[in-house]
Amino acid sequence: MKLIPVIMSGGVGSRLWPVSRQTHPKPFMQLPDGENLIRKTFRRAADLDNVSEVMTVTNRELLFKTEDEYKLADRNVAQSFILEPFGRNTAAAVAASALLASNTYGGDAVILVLAADHLIKDEEAFSKSVNEARRLAEQGWLVTFGIQPQAPETGFGYIEADQSNPLGLGFKVNRFVEKPDLKTATKYLKAGNYLWNSGMFCMRADTLISELEKHCPEVLETTRATLEVSRLSEAHKHNTLTLDADAFGLVPDISIDYALMERSDQVATLPCNIGWSDIGSWNAMSELTNEDDDGNRFEGEVLTWQARNNYVQSSNRLTALVGVENLVVVDTPDAILVADRNNAQDVKHIVSQLKKTGHDAHLLHQTVHRPWGTYTTLEEGERFKIKRIEVKPGASLSLQMHHHRSEHWIVVSGMAKVINDDSEFYLNTNESTFILAGHKHRLENPGVIDLVMIEVQSGDYLGEDDIVRFEDIYGRTQ
Repeated sequence: MKLIPVIMSGGVGSRLWPVSRQTHPKPFMQLPDGENLIRKTFRRAADLDNVSEVMTVTNRELLFKTEDEYKLADRNVAQSFILEPFGRNTAAAVAASALLASNTYGGDAVILVLAADHLIKDEEAFSKSVNEARRLAEQGWLVTFGIQPQAPETGFGYIEADQSNPLGLGFKVNRFVEKPDLKTATKYLKAGNYLWNSGMFCMRADTLISELEKHCPEVLETTRATLEVSRLSEAHKHNTLTLDADAFGLVPDISIDYALMERSDQVATLPCNIGWSDIGSWNAMSELTNEDDDGNRFEGEVLTWQARNNYVQSSNRLTALVGVENLVVVDTPDAILVADRNNAQDVKHIVSQLKKTGHDAHLLHQTVHRPWGTYTTLEEGERFKIKRIEVKPGASLSLQMHHHRSEHWIVVSGMAKVINDDSEFYLNTNESTFILAGHKHRLENPGVIDLVMIEVQSGDYLGEDDIVRFEDIYGRTQ
């Protein structure tokens, strides 16, 4: 039977602000080893037995960023994407992947639901657990991966396993429990039959569809209706299903746990010890870095004097700590976080404040990724903005126009192909051109190395929404 790993990549990771932001969420954050979680997840999924395709459910805006990471993972496996126009929680995503897998491979295909932003250190143990979960799934169980708790953790949900009737290495689930207080979590740890809910699942597509029909038919039917009117793009070893926004908006906004797992009597759990972490806060992230004699953990250049039990991430500048304890300090080019380690979970409240005030710091970094490359805002003032633009070889920006700003382009390295109204020409290093407001224009990199440019914008309004796209190879004209 085919195994189809399904990578869910939709969360923002607000507790890891200011590094995790809406357009650069937690799965794409660089870890101390130089990689990120989504690349590790894809590689881990592609390396499992009998996998010929990895399916990813993500936001439309993250497709090209995800593709770049998968290329770096260097695995020869087919890829398919389900692109959501907006978040609709996990029940819709799981239902869509089951329906698509069933249509493509048949109802006996086994889907393995993985989170893009979880870390698994013991990949050999993970592979063995997946094989055992497949055996249970083929018997008709909806299998959850339960993590054997190492401490009375209050930040996770729990699974109560029925140990009276073992199912091979797994157990029938008695119930799911919400995040407990410390006293209850300590009780669960001593009981021995409570596991952390990892949010990973394994099940046959037809079993999942049948259980959805029984327990949450509205989710299934609205998701099925969405797939019927959505747009499928097929390419060599790469299919993309773009979900119709109007139809998808009718799907109930509910998690797969609430919609199905807590209602079905066909749910089993498989206890695992696979070095799992959801990297849910800066305290969890700090555990990936070695500590010094004073309990400090650092990424970047840091000096201390009588400082203890602190975590610092600062890759852009020297950071000094004097006489402080139990702090989290995270420095990015446009925002700095300073928090008590005991309040690391509360960073999400800062993100909520940023959203309410409309501040871009919850949404964008100073460097913004686009399908064609990146741009970095170097300086901004009244009526001007200066950017560094990097365009990948063979990539092209849209044919576009701005109402309120003009642009001056200077090539720093590489070669640029420029369309400026009726003119088409090339620019080499140290050459420049000027684009008047109201002119249709396009920038392309025809070379084999990155094109790096400086763009100086001037005008009455410099917002990113002052753009009219006429043609775009990435489908952004709709």
